[in-house]
Amino acid sequence: MRRLRPKFIHFSAFRGYKLLEKGLLLGSKSGTSPKFNAVRDKIINWVLFIILSIIWGSSFMLMKVGMKEGGSFTLSPYQVASLRMIFSGLVLLPFCYSALKQIPTNKLFVVVLSGVMGSFIPAYLFCIAETKIDSALAGILNALTPLFTIIVGIAFFNLKSSKQKIIGILLGFAGLILSVIAGKTLHFENFSYSFFVVLATIFYGLNVNMVGSQMQKVSAINIASVAFCFTMIPAGIILFSTGYFNYDFSNQALIEASIAGGTLGVINTSIASILFYVLVKRAGIIFASTVTYAIPFISLAIGLYYNEPIHPLRLVGLGIILCGVYIVNKQKK
Repeated sequence: MRRLRPKFIHFSAFRGYKLLEKGLLLGSKSGTSPKFNAVRDKIINWVLFIILSIIWGSSFMLMKVGMKEGGSFTLSPYQVASLRMIFSGLVLLPFCYSALKQIPTNKLFVVVLSGVMGSFIPAYLFCIAETKIDSALAGILNALTPLFTIIVGIAFFNLKSSKQKIIGILLGFAGLILSVIAGKTLHFENFSYSFFVVLATIFYGLNVNMVGSQMQKVSAINIASVAFCFTMIPAGIILFSTGYFNYDFSNQALIEASIAGGTLGVINTSIASILFYVLVKRAGIIFASTVTYAIPFISLAIGLYYNEPIHPLRLVGLGIILCGVYIVNKQKK
């Protein structure tokens, strides 16, 4: 009986995740009327959108805490990114075995590739870039994701996009630039490091299209479990090679910096990726990719919390972003 208990707990947790995902994906197929279901469907999409915005909006802050700004102990960008990927795999490790049995053999390579392109490589690229470029510039470049999603989709995945969605993407991008640079002076020192962010957004665009076109029938929890458990291996090798395990772990500052990296893995990568995969399947790749446009709202909220002055143009920019996202999500009559 003792040997069956962990298995039972694992099965119950996995089943709970699966039921939650199934409810999110199929909720629109049951209800009192098509109109009611359509409204509920949109509400669920926007709830997922807002949750993802909050989670990913905090990523930049956590990266800063783990590295130079805001933390009293400095970890290298490679260490922060490695900790992020290791913890993202550890939290999903109990589900990996069940996921492997359920994913079709011909989809395993695509699932692993999704983890590498959508999380592993961008994690290191962003951490490296954050050590040299202005945060405002990084925020603008991060919002290239929807644009590259469309470009990559049309070029390689036969994505059919309407003029309405392209206009909405461009409008949202213009609003983001306005909201980020309002009252600020962009610093272009070490501008070459911005290429790392651009490259990360290209990988994001590839991954979103791959998930949307190749993995519609693969469960989000299964994708994340296998992908992150695999990327945990190279991340561990990189972390070991940096000398991280030679540090003095009685140092409280080191623990705090490591917790920041771990939080990035558990919440900002594992949980967020599962929600994102669900949103891609529910609302489509273009709407899901516009989550990056909502990040300035989180920085605005953080600024208000710390009583920072809010430039009026930032509010205008945020309004334009909302209009852009609304246009992207608006259904043609």
